[in-house]
Formats: sequence, C-alpha cells, structure tokens
Amino acid sequence: MLTERLKHYGRLIRFERPIGTLLLLWPTYWALWLAAEGFPGWKLLIIFSLGTFLMRSAGCAINDIADRKVDGHVERTKLRPLATGLISVKEALGVFGVLVGLAFLLVLQLNALTIGFSFIAVLLAATYPFMKRYHHWPQVYLGIAFAWGIPMAFTAIQNQFPPLIAWVLLAANVAWTTAYDTMYAMCDREDDLKIGVKSTAIIFGEYDRLIVGLLQVASLALLVWVGWLADLNFVFWLSLLVAAGFFVYQQYLIRHRDRWLSLRAFLNNNWVGLSLFIGIALSYQLA
Repeated sequence: MLTERLKHYGRLIRFERPIGTLLLLWPTYWALWLAAEGFPGWKLLIIFSLGTFLMRSAGCAINDIADRKVDGHVERTKLRPLATGLISVKEALGVFGVLVGLAFLLVLQLNALTIGFSFIAVLLAATYPFMKRYHHWPQVYLGIAFAWGIPMAFTAIQNQFPPLIAWVLLAANVAWTTAYDTMYAMCDREDDLKIGVKSTAIIFGEYDRLIVGLLQVASLALLVWVGWLADLNFVFWLSLLVAAGFFVYQQYLIRHRDRWLSLRAFLNNNWVGLSLFIGIALSYQLA
C-alpha cells in the first residue's frame, strides 16, 4: 500500500520525467559559474541542485492541484494521479508542503539576502499554475519563475544585490523559457481551446512559429550581452552557435505544428541548456 502511494506521489512530482528539473537547473548552473567566475564550490552546487529538484517537484504538485478538473480533458495529462482520483487534493497539498519545507531548510544554509529572495521563488512557484485562467501569458510567468534561481545564485555567492549581468541572464532565460513552453503549449492547443485554458500558443495563433523564433533570437542576443559582460572566451561563443543550431532544428520540428513533434522540440531544449553550460564552464576552465 505504501509503495503504491509513493509511486503515485512520484508521478505527481514528475519524478520519471526530469526534463522540467533540467530546464530549471541549467540556467541556475549558468548563474553559479558566472557569479563565482568558475566552479562555485560543492556546498553551493549541492544546495542549488537539490533546491531546484525540490521546487520543481513542488511546482508540479501545485500545478496538478490547480488543473485537477481540466487535466482529464487533455490528451497529454488525462492520466495524472489527481485527475484520475488516485490521490487526493489533501495528499497533494501535503506533498507540496513537505517539498517547500525541505527546500527552505536548504536555503537557510545561505545568507540572509538569498533567503529573502527565496520567498519570491516560492510565491512564483505557488501562483504560476493559476495564471492560465486569467491571461494568455502563463509561459512568460513561468519564465520568471524558472529564472529566479539566477539572482539567488548571485546573492548566494556575492552577498549583494545582483549585478546587471544577473538581470540580463534572467531576461535571456525568460525569452528562452517562453519560447520552449510555447512549443509545449502547442501540444495542448486544441484541448485548451475546448476547455478555456489560456496560453501563448493560443494568442500567437498562426504567428506562433515566427514569435517562437523571435524569442529564440532574443535569448541568443541577450546571451551575447552576457558573454560580453563576463568577458567569456571562444568556447562560450561556440556554444552559442550550437544552441542556435538546436533552435533551427526545433523550428523544423514544429513546422507542421504536429502535437508530438512539438513535444520533441520542447524536449530538445535540454541540449540547449547543457551546451551553454559547457560553454560557460569551459570558458573559465580554459581562461
């Protein structure tokens, strides 16, 4: 019985689908290396890695609570444990509370400024799932939520208000996240239109591919600014070219707006994040 419950809780937090954690983790790693101008140390690396996993998992739990009445009508989400009644809202709230509590214990190991910034992170994670009911820009809101680890990484290392480079990196990540989450929303567009859920994939309409492409270009342009501010070397610039190549491939995948190819395009962004992390890390390693 306990094993079965834990299995359902694992599905609630998408334990078997780590892509969300990875997409949240890569920008955090970018920020840690940029803030420290190299390897940030094992303590901070472990704290931010575990914290990222916990907060992403908590976000999945609160998301499924918010969507429990609509997930059953969406092809991609109809088998989620809350939608099928395999776990209760009370259980899901308990999972959310435990995960946030554990994340807070981790952040208590950091300085006061970072602890202060962490309250904003919790607020963003807890409110994001409800945005799709009120406006068509939940993907932008998710971008801010996913990027909030960036200023936290800078405060944890430098113990001061984040400098310009942190906010430029945050803006780059918001543009990138909005692009890939729009591709994700393209998977559900037909279902979302029927049930009244809002998204950028819906409001962009026939211009979705164009706007996703413009967002990808914007993220690359902002990352060029980051590279200039940090005085990164040729390895980083090569990683930008690799990321641009992945963006071109994603545009190819979504050319017919096929549901499952759009999902593949979304998943491909893990390699974008990894490529850029390698570029940043090796820039300092080879300096």
